[in-house]
Amino acid sequence: MPGAMFAGSVAAALFATALASSQPASAKSPFDDPPPDKIVITVATVNGSGCPAGTAAVAVSPDNTAFTVTYSDYLAQVGKGAKPTDFRKNCQLNLVVHVPQGFTYAIASVDYRGYAHLEKGATSVEKASYYFQGSSNTAAKSHEFTGVFDDNWQATDVSDIATVEWAPCGALRNFNINTELRVNAGTSDTTNTTSFMTMDSTDGSVSTTYHFAWKECPPA
Repeated sequence: MPGAMFAGSVAAALFATALASSQPASAKSPFDDPPPDKIVITVATVNGSGCPAGTAAVAVSPDNTAFTVTYSDYLAQVGKGAKPTDFRKNCQLNLVVHVPQGFTYAIASVDYRGYAHLEKGATSVEKASYYFQGSSNTAAKSHEFTGVFDDNWQATDVSDIATVEWAPCGALRNFNINTELRVNAGTSDTTNTTSFMTMDSTDGSVSTTYHFAWKECPPA
């Protein structure tokens, strides 16, 4: 929901180690709690066929260890009743993340959830990547599902500690999230059946959760 603002109190959600090249020797242990300050996430823009205006929102968890993106119209499908362009849906979120002074953050892991109905011979793919404004796009990660399938699905991406990308200290850089759902008909009967994949659950809500990692910035 563009312009919506959500805030909470910061709590510890730290990696066991940080990048050696960016962690000063005088810094506290990564297990030390961040200060009791606020984090604020503002949705700058929302674009894509999977998240029409008003169908995506962002909220920070009460303990501030994660934030959740909620979708209400993210559906890819092929077969009976589907349009030719419905087989692929995507969404790009551009977020402004304000963190407590003296700290920076990275995304440690992401949990994606939804529902899929795949006929025999059909397949689907959930794909995602993220990057900070001004940096190179991270390598995309994908998860494939094969029919026959008719159930809730979940996929988790975990960042490697040695390659995780931290937000620049002292600079406000927008955080971009790119997601995609794709359904391939394969050998399924597209005349009489429909295969689909949603990034939401059977009750119409979604829990796509991005988990924070924190560390202290070097002294200015």
